[in-house]
Amino acid sequence: MTRQAASPRLAGHVLVEALIAQGVTDAFGVPGESYLAVLDGFHEYADKIRFVACRQEGGAAFMAEAQGKLTGKPGICFVTRGPGATNASIGLHTAFQDSTPMILFIGQVASDQRDREAFQEVDYRQMFGPGTLGMAKWVGEVHDAERLPEYVARAFHTAMQGRPGPVVLVLPEDMLTQPIAAPVVAPARPAEAAPTPAALAELRERLAAAQKPLVIVGGGGWTPESTAALQRFAESWKLPVGCAFRFQDLFDNVHPNYAGDVGIGINPKLAARVKEADLILAVGPRLGEMTTGGYTLLQAPRPTQGLIHIHAGAEELGRVYTGELLINASMSQAAPALAALTPPADVAWGDWTAAANADYRGNLVPTPVAPLDMAEVIHLIDAKLPEGTIFTNGAGNYSGWLHRFHRYTGLHRFGKTQLAPTSGAMGYGVPAAVAAALLQDRWVVNIAGDGDFLMTGQELATATGYGAKKLLVVVVDNGTYGTIRMHQEREYPGRVSGSDLFNPDFAKFAEAFGFSAFYAENTEQVGPALDAAIAGGKPALLHLRLSSDVSTSRSTLTAFREAALKARHA
Repeated sequence: MTRQAASPRLAGHVLVEALIAQGVTDAFGVPGESYLAVLDGFHEYADKIRFVACRQEGGAAFMAEAQGKLTGKPGICFVTRGPGATNASIGLHTAFQDSTPMILFIGQVASDQRDREAFQEVDYRQMFGPGTLGMAKWVGEVHDAERLPEYVARAFHTAMQGRPGPVVLVLPEDMLTQPIAAPVVAPARPAEAAPTPAALAELRERLAAAQKPLVIVGGGGWTPESTAALQRFAESWKLPVGCAFRFQDLFDNVHPNYAGDVGIGINPKLAARVKEADLILAVGPRLGEMTTGGYTLLQAPRPTQGLIHIHAGAEELGRVYTGELLINASMSQAAPALAALTPPADVAWGDWTAAANADYRGNLVPTPVAPLDMAEVIHLIDAKLPEGTIFTNGAGNYSGWLHRFHRYTGLHRFGKTQLAPTSGAMGYGVPAAVAAALLQDRWVVNIAGDGDFLMTGQELATATGYGAKKLLVVVVDNGTYGTIRMHQEREYPGRVSGSDLFNPDFAKFAEAFGFSAFYAENTEQVGPALDAAIAGGKPALLHLRLSSDVSTSRSTLTAFREAALKARHA
């Protein structure tokens, strides 16, 4: 039913109208009595927008974060007050550290009950206080229903402008039930900072004078057009390009200029190359702990390498690293400007770029492992599913095989193909995969550890409930919190505490949710299981039983323990 913009209607309905006006087609959440008027608005406009009811607010927030990554526009999540908001905080923190646009709407106690510690009451400005060390870019609370469209417009602009990130909008229950005649606000058009001609001229001069330059690309705010422009820039200048931690789909991994990912489990040869470079051109990344190897690949505050840092958020430039040139610009403005720079007739680093790519390709060669070889599992998945498949993961050592051996396609070719938390949030992969499967008609593969999977595995119910089809979940079951066990063996060899897991039968668990399910205990069983899963016409789960000694794509727990014991007795 269509209503005239000026006719009185519930503020909860006005909010849903505002979302529709911003182009939102799907919202994720867990229903609560604090925002029943909004839920009624979703019913009123069910032909224009879908509310996806999830099984836990953490899963819903992860789905909204994935939505923000996939679309480049704010992912939308609705939760109720108190417990709902605290559960959702993990997705909010992930969006903040990942620079993902997202809006978390929280139902609040009625206005006449505020400041009495009413049922589930929380002060969200204190809980999610904005700032570079907070969990949200802005926290607003709507007390005047007539101003609701204003607040929604501000939320969308804030989430997308500068460094993208999450916004919290708090909705008192009584405000949502007030009848108002507020107008529908036009879609948000975020402001974009552009590099100045003087900055571009200096960048060109410094780059042309380099001998061993390296581009590191990452961060939020990228579009297919801007990643295509970045690739043209790298091609014309013959530059090697590395991708920041879990931003591997910003540059096509099969490109001859690709140098690999600069993050956890970095190729040792690439780590050495970062240190050896005489100029780092960082386009988009924050240059956080994971991308800088704990601030060792680039020394803070002044790297030994020359540094040109381009970032959408002015507050980020100079926060950790000073450099020769800091440029405040959005990626949609910076990348085309770089592509327009005329390269020199000849460059000094042609062999340097070729060697960087050769090192990357050499890192794709695994050390065979029996009986179940995870590198070969990744190769089989790649061979059997089409280009443009979306891969998701949470946190854990298991993700190292995906990051090392899968070759991500560039964003400009098929859209986002990597959904992974730079925040290191366990449990992200399953909800992100469910959201991707519901939002896009592409295959989605979630690689999950056993500990990671059970944190949000109940969201398989959301997948089947809303009709997901092209979804494959691969559970790597080694009976341990693998990353923690690895660190234990490094620091306290042989003293295992708290990292053992006692797991269910994951295949039977998935079947209970309507998934088809398969097992594999050796590499030979994986191919047929994948064929059956792909041909089944419904979501599927593959349960891989892996030895707990297989720790990373490069080493075993036994090797970590022996090295630690040897160092202690040296």
